[in-house]
Amino acid sequence: MERGVNIDGVLVTWGDRLFYPSNRMVKGSPPPKLTGDALRRRAALIRGRIAATVRRAPQVMVKVTGGGRGMKAIAAHFRYISKNGRMDIEDDRGEHISGARAVRDLADDWRFSGGLIPEEAEQGGRREAYNIMLSMPRGTDPLAVQRAAREFARLELAGHKYVMVLHDHQANPHVHISVRAEGRDGRRLNPRKTDLHRWRETFAEKLRELGIDAEATRQATRGAARNYDAIWQTNARASGRLQRDFARTKSSPRSMASRASAVEAWSHLRTALERSPKGGDAGLAKGIAEILVRMPTAQKSDPGMSRPDPTAPPIVRVR
Repeated sequence: MERGVNIDGVLVTWGDRLFYPSNRMVKGSPPPKLTGDALRRRAALIRGRIAATVRRAPQVMVKVTGGGRGMKAIAAHFRYISKNGRMDIEDDRGEHISGARAVRDLADDWRFSGGLIPEEAEQGGRREAYNIMLSMPRGTDPLAVQRAAREFARLELAGHKYVMVLHDHQANPHVHISVRAEGRDGRRLNPRKTDLHRWRETFAEKLRELGIDAEATRQATRGAARNYDAIWQTNARASGRLQRDFARTKSSPRSMASRASAVEAWSHLRTALERSPKGGDAGLAKGIAEILVRMPTAQKSDPGMSRPDPTAPPIVRVR
């Protein structure tokens, strides 16, 4: 290892860019620096994220599948996720609801809690509820998925009324959550792309706390570029009603730029780990090399897999 190279500093700088892209540095303000134990702990976290990506840990899915603009649509979703009351609904207080009558009472409770939700929304009206699905691949313990979803909702949906139902009768265990958009303090939920990435991180973290191998790595970081069907597209495709197919691969300039950025970060991490004396780092570097081979952007932009100079002073950031 060259004299003066801070391997942990390189890992934190490029690992943060790769795994925590929502971090942004403010111009004119020097980034906070990590040193000593804080730097080592952060670097250990980045090594763990690299190892999980290399071994292709199961990826969590958190998806907003829609939402009701009027009480009629919200109540219909209650009936759908509970199979008209045959499956237990759990609310934000931890109480369990079952039976068709109880589901109707639940809808009435939501209608009058806070601002009145009309039966039918006006054309183009705002959403009064959001439907969220948290899912894991086949073979995952359904009860662990349910417990992780419960903790996810407690943290991320605090202050809002919500209900959840575990579905473990299909190929992959998943939890449906319906959350009232208006919070108890009057503030409204409006999930954005950055929220969805944080939600995935939270759900994966809660699964790991239960001993479930789970990750929430972005597609660009993994070298993937797949467009997933919306729920209506999946249903229409299954019933043969989909009139035209949709692009299955992301090819927008923004997607291409994200993948190119991921290639750059992976290349820096690979070089640093190759030159690290720490046990296990060489194996991580080899795994990164295999990831880069699978990334088309890497081959286009860097056919010779040239490696960056890790001796440049790292910019160390915190989350």
